[in-house]
Amino acid sequence: MKKKVFDVVLLNALPASGKSELRKFMNENDPEQMVNDFHIGKNLQLDDFPYVWLMRQVDKKLAAMGQPTLYYPDDESPTYDGRVWGVLSILLSEDYQDLVNRNYVQPASAAEYLFERFDRASIAAGMKPLISMLDDEIRYKIAAELEDEARALLDEKQSQYCEDLSDKTIIIEFSRGGNDGAEMPLTDTFGYQYTYAMFSPDLLKHTALLYLWVTPEESRAKNDARFDPNNPGSSINHKTPDKVMMYDYGCDDILYMKEVSDRPNTVKVEAWGETFYIPVGIVDNRDDFTTQFRGPKETWDKESVKKAVKLISDATATMWENYKK
Repeated sequence: MKKKVFDVVLLNALPASGKSELRKFMNENDPEQMVNDFHIGKNLQLDDFPYVWLMRQVDKKLAAMGQPTLYYPDDESPTYDGRVWGVLSILLSEDYQDLVNRNYVQPASAAEYLFERFDRASIAAGMKPLISMLDDEIRYKIAAELEDEARALLDEKQSQYCEDLSDKTIIIEFSRGGNDGAEMPLTDTFGYQYTYAMFSPDLLKHTALLYLWVTPEESRAKNDARFDPNNPGSSINHKTPDKVMMYDYGCDDILYMKEVSDRPNTVKVEAWGETFYIPVGIVDNRDDFTTQFRGPKETWDKESVKKAVKLISDATATMWENYKK
């Protein structure tokens, strides 16, 4: 029997555009409506923000010890090496395979296990295995301090494992972009053009793309507004540093990639010696219908919910029309 839902949906947008709020909306919506209106099954959710957060925590602890940092110069700056975006893509691909194959692990140290994953992904992205190059005593100390967070991240992923994926959709949330004012196409390690090509072939073959459209100016304003200093490590309430917003997220390239694709309503990805066409649907959030979804469901405005359903339904219908052709 043909599957009625997407296997995988990449949920992409500039930071603070409403991705996490939309993910929350979908997770709390009526499951039957999700299938019938959106072709989205019960959500299994992945996000690369926890990896960014933990990389920055490693660097923060190194700086506190008077040691050179590995990934970022400081809390406010972009990464030293743009290939870190590739590292994050590889980690997401691994998470996808873990969900599909139910790869259970019970490491003695979840932090050390995470560090090993960081280093393997770094090598695959063309970088050095930075954490394994640390002095053992320093690495052990940082691992001990980050153990609880690393264990929670691993447990959260493995809690989603299930034998039957026929009625499930894996939602993978992340943002990519380029310098403010950059011309298209984005090049080097900037933008989705780089990230998509770093995903595994299996992920590329099974995915569709839901893009939440806001302007860079709106993204920056919402990034400031959403910040909760009491919960800086959460996907919904963290603040992307201002320098990063301008350097890495001053623009993005999905609309451009859609425009230049030689197959309508897709983005074209050339990787692994193959050409992949990812079906894309665009949800216009420039009037911001998603912020309210941060709150409890009973507080959601009914008219805004209707608008959300219509916009998402139109976008996912376009995606479904081109899915697995």
